[in-house]
Amino acid sequence: MTTMNGPVRSPDETAQLCTRVLDEIERAVVGRRRSLQLVLIGILAAGHILLEDLPGLGKTLIARSFAKVLGLDFARIQFTPDMLPSDVVGAPFYNQRTGEMVFRPGPVFTNLLLADEINRTPPKTQAALLEAMGEGQVSADGETRRLPQPFVVLATDNPIEYEGTYELPEAQLDRFIMRLRLGYLDPDDEVAMVQRRLDRAQDNVELSQVTDATDLMAMRESLERVEVAPDLLDYAVALVRATRDHPQIQVGASPRGSLSLVQLARGEALMHLRDYVIPDDIKQIAVPTLAHRVVLRPELWVRQVSADDVIAGVLATVPTPRTDPRSAGPEQPAGQAVGQSAGPSAERR
Repeated sequence: MTTMNGPVRSPDETAQLCTRVLDEIERAVVGRRRSLQLVLIGILAAGHILLEDLPGLGKTLIARSFAKVLGLDFARIQFTPDMLPSDVVGAPFYNQRTGEMVFRPGPVFTNLLLADEINRTPPKTQAALLEAMGEGQVSADGETRRLPQPFVVLATDNPIEYEGTYELPEAQLDRFIMRLRLGYLDPDDEVAMVQRRLDRAQDNVELSQVTDATDLMAMRESLERVEVAPDLLDYAVALVRATRDHPQIQVGASPRGSLSLVQLARGEALMHLRDYVIPDDIKQIAVPTLAHRVVLRPELWVRQVSADDVIAGVLATVPTPRTDPRSAGPEQPAGQAVGQSAGPSAERR
């Protein structure tokens, strides 16, 4: 179905397209299905994603693969300590032919921007992305310029303990809808990755385009058709508010965290071919959505307690709604997890 503004996608159609996108990307990225799914959910929720881990774990490959398969204009910024803000957003230059100053757009004017090793550049240059990520525009040379839509930043960074890195400021971290840590592949997956390289006898995998920027905008609109019951809204907000009163957290998650949690839960539901959210959807994305938005008390660094662990503890303390939006029947028996009923599941994975 199409309209004058472009194609219209139902949640079911979007879910099917998502499966095709993930299947194609998995031709290049081995053993990362869940991580790829979370990145795609973040893109559907009109967010920016931070991939944090050690070098060599496939962060850059994931970003390039999404750009190719989604049919998006792609640009890459390799952040370095000597990079200036004008290297990111652009700057005016003198046109000798016309004798006028002309604005030359920077690499941020694209659909999918790979901000590679973003924490290797000083905070002043990191801040050049704040307006672009938050408002989809850039103010430079006395003018405000809109960025192409969709606009997605896939940023990679290395752990702060790694040599030659700068800590990302809280305002920058809050602009990312989620933070993912990839980790090492399982032994079987790593063997499969090496075997695939041997079989194709070349380094790169030629991926096919599955959709385009216009269709991606329609897929984003279909996310708005995924229903969220009032008790699940209360649950999402309760999780965020619990981070503000937690004894191990110095600064809790912002209201932007509540918005992100609900939108990502809708994406999680859509991936499971549902047009409604259940509590498990919120639980599945709570840690990557909230962990980077909180500031732990300093003494926890010595005890090697991570924000992921603290958010997991918050999930265990906030009561889960017992009603299941999949049925209009009575409440489930106490102690039975929502989405894990004894009968056949309504979800199709």
